[in-house]
Amino acid sequence: MILKILQEPHKILRETAQEIKPEEIKSKGLQDLLKDMSQTLAAIDIGVGLAAPQVGKPLRIFLVSEEALAAKRDKRQTQKNWKHLVFINPEITRRSREKELLSEGCLSADKLYGRIERAKRVVVQAYNEEGKKFRRSASGLFAQVIQHETDHLNGILFIDKAKNLKRLDEKAENGADEN
Repeated sequence: MILKILQEPHKILRETAQEIKPEEIKSKGLQDLLKDMSQTLAAIDIGVGLAAPQVGKPLRIFLVSEEALAAKRDKRQTQKNWKHLVFINPEITRRSREKELLSEGCLSADKLYGRIERAKRVVVQAYNEEGKKFRRSASGLFAQVIQHETDHLNGILFIDKAKNLKRLDEKAENGADEN
């Protein structure tokens, strides 16, 4: 089932999401939510990540499309059926000191974009959809998405940190980069 994406200023987007007990990960309810979140992310042309609070569930879960691992994103790549990586109770355990200013948008702040400073590399630990704990390092777009989605779980939206916030129609007029 395709889920509705909540928009700012919905109050769930500003709540700290609750942890999932590891023994609940394989429950039918949670597995159904993961399936619905995956179908929702697949149905969105521009999104590469989705956090449970964005679909009205204040739970510490997010999905990242493996598209975020691709070296270069282009129009052809967005047409593929990408696998979604599941992060349950994620915790960023390391962030590089090296940061970069990146262009960012959000499905819950429709048509708004801005520049945000993010660590170039992160290490995250979480549980997968099978309840197995894992640790993974990330860089590039993948690291950016992990940081963005983790912010969602803490009630933070990118618009709280972004510089040069603009609406999509303003970007088009100014010829701004869409990445």
